[in-house]
Amino acid sequence: MSGKDKLRKFRENESFSCLLQPSTEDVLNKDYYIKGEWNSEMFHNDNPIVVELGCGKGEYTIALSQMFPDKNFIGVDIKGARLWKGAKFATEHNLPNVAFLRTRIEFIQSAFASDEISEIWITFADPQPKRAKKRLTHPLFLNRYKNFLAHDGIIHLKTDSQLLHNYTLEVAKCNHLTVIEHNNDIYGSGSANDLLSIKTFYEAQFLAQGLPITYMAFKLDNKEEFVEPPSAGISV
Repeated sequence: MSGKDKLRKFRENESFSCLLQPSTEDVLNKDYYIKGEWNSEMFHNDNPIVVELGCGKGEYTIALSQMFPDKNFIGVDIKGARLWKGAKFATEHNLPNVAFLRTRIEFIQSAFASDEISEIWITFADPQPKRAKKRLTHPLFLNRYKNFLAHDGIIHLKTDSQLLHNYTLEVAKCNHLTVIEHNNDIYGSGSANDLLSIKTFYEAQFLAQGLPITYMAFKLDNKEEFVEPPSAGISV
């Protein structure tokens, strides 16, 4: 992508009402203005809100919104040029239950209030092989999510990384979290239903390489502070 093309997308992003782009000052150690008000200010309904973290171009967020019109969906990513595609599609197709938030996931607590979110999707996040604390399912992040995910809310992890899948499973077991489902190869096992067979840009690339796609669903149903498992590295 050329610099001019990226700048064009950044300018167009400013015109999308479904895309919010807080500055660091807006979310650093303070609440963003829409925290606790997503239903009333953005979606104008009381439907459950589902968040996709690291949404990239928004393929999963868009597909889920079309599959479940009775729910609201927010895609979160820091890359404005990627978010442009999802926000443009949602705008051009008048999707009322889609929004995007450009921010670092480290600041996610500033954007959502207690029990405001019913589900979280993490799709093809960087597995961070050498930096466990950067993984989006590390206890540092799970403790943040617990502040806004409903008590019975579900976290969905879909990834090509056996490392991230196995690590997350160990985190769940170590912290006595309810694991609803886990599968090391959803396509090979024939368990890729309509929900799981939504394909992102990256997933299509991984499948073309013959990599198995994994899935895990679990709950943050332990009120204690989450801790890292003893075998923090967890190899594939």
